[in-house]
Amino acid sequence: MSENSRVTSAAGVISAATLCSRIFGYLRDMVFAGLFGAGPVSDAFIAAFRIPNMLRRLFGEGSLSISFIPVFTEFYTHNGKNEAFRLARSAIRLLSVLLAAAAVLGVVFSPWIVRTIAYGFSDSSVKFALAVDLTRIMFPYVFFIGMVALSMGILNVLGHFAAPALAPVFLNLAMIGSVVLVSQFSANPTTRVYGLAIGVVVGGVLQLMLQVPFLLKKGFYFWKRAKIYHPGLKKIGRLFFPATFGAAVLQINTLVGTLLASFQTEGSITYLYFADRLVQFPLALFGIATATAALPIFSRQMTAGDYAAVQDTFAYSLKLVFFITIPSMVGLIILREPIIALLFQRGAFDAEATRLTAYALLYYTIGLWAFSAVRIVVNAFYAMQDTKTPVRMAVVSISANLVLGIILMKPMGHGGLALALSLASMLNLGLLIRALRRRFATLGLRSILLSVCKTTLCSILMGFTVWAVATLVIPANDATSVDLLLGIMGSILIGMLVYGFFSYIVKSPELERVLTIALESMQKK
Repeated sequence: MSENSRVTSAAGVISAATLCSRIFGYLRDMVFAGLFGAGPVSDAFIAAFRIPNMLRRLFGEGSLSISFIPVFTEFYTHNGKNEAFRLARSAIRLLSVLLAAAAVLGVVFSPWIVRTIAYGFSDSSVKFALAVDLTRIMFPYVFFIGMVALSMGILNVLGHFAAPALAPVFLNLAMIGSVVLVSQFSANPTTRVYGLAIGVVVGGVLQLMLQVPFLLKKGFYFWKRAKIYHPGLKKIGRLFFPATFGAAVLQINTLVGTLLASFQTEGSITYLYFADRLVQFPLALFGIATATAALPIFSRQMTAGDYAAVQDTFAYSLKLVFFITIPSMVGLIILREPIIALLFQRGAFDAEATRLTAYALLYYTIGLWAFSAVRIVVNAFYAMQDTKTPVRMAVVSISANLVLGIILMKPMGHGGLALALSLASMLNLGLLIRALRRRFATLGLRSILLSVCKTTLCSILMGFTVWAVATLVIPANDATSVDLLLGIMGSILIGMLVYGFFSYIVKSPELERVLTIALESMQKK
């Protein structure tokens, strides 16, 4: 199997597992929206949940894996499996100590953390106190998700992607189960939200337990002797701290949005949260899945000194991501309001909340292509063990997001904060690609641009079709859940067929590659 085929195949496995996770994630959000709506309790939980959720994205989908995988791959290639496993066991021992200390500090300093991420809550002592309590309950989750992320790095290098990608399913199940269980005994929203926070920690335990059997199957045994310090840890440490900042641009920018939204009208944080959740679906399903699949391959190619292969894999990965995320962006913009109504509009989450969430979603979705592509470009730098360049670009992006957010939130409200995030991500992508061009003679940008033009044309034609179909089949007012479900599914199905047809007409090579890998996977099964 070629390296490009490996990327597509691994991304397919991760996407399938992520799809399952996201389905349960939306079930969780549906329960949350129905029980809490958009108000002070939901704002307090979401502000508190930003920390463990950010750490999940940061560690589980970012910096820990980014810093560990290139070094682990290097030891595995040059020093053999046993030495690489010794490095991994030392990393587990050291990381467990550091994460336990971080969890304790997080619990102690929760009031300062909440004041930092939601300073506007200081005007409401009740909301502030609730957010602090919830942060204290959920902060131990950082220990478990950090260990899950390290397990993911080991498994990904060894060629296993499914278990780490499925881990969030257990978080969502634990959160749903806990809030439903507590709701049987109390109708008090505050009591219920405490139960939801406990579910986050239980979910972390379950996520870690899922990784253990697969690590054992690969011959990795935790209990074998290993020193708490290994020479490779120094290199991982040098990569980790800059990687944490460089890979966390989207998460930091989201936190900046939460901070600014705490000064907006009640419910603004909730609207941004649900809009972000919907954007995260295609981002995780395609963008992060492809980036996760590409990182071990980038690292292996860089270790071998095969720079031509790195450039080829880079161009292929970007074209694949754009081929899927651009039509997803168009479809999500057109169907944003009926999708939100189907998923969340029930109970305390009313039609006005749907409209205001759709307003935020419009401006978040504009940046979907950039959110996804940044992950590929950043991983190319980290495969080269270059952490300084992404950090420099991250500083510019975060500064731009803050300035744009302050400027845009006055005329546009919470929609301006979403637009600021999208614009900052586009700036980050442009700066990263410009820096990467200085490293390589060619990045295949001409072929990438040609592919993007074809994809954009097909997506626009698909968009007009989806808009026409949705206008006909989705009722404008008083639509039932069944009406919305059938209308949305019909519009998406026709949109996919139209997009596939036009991609075939323009001879898009990405369509052929995706179909070929899908058929090969079916034949193997």
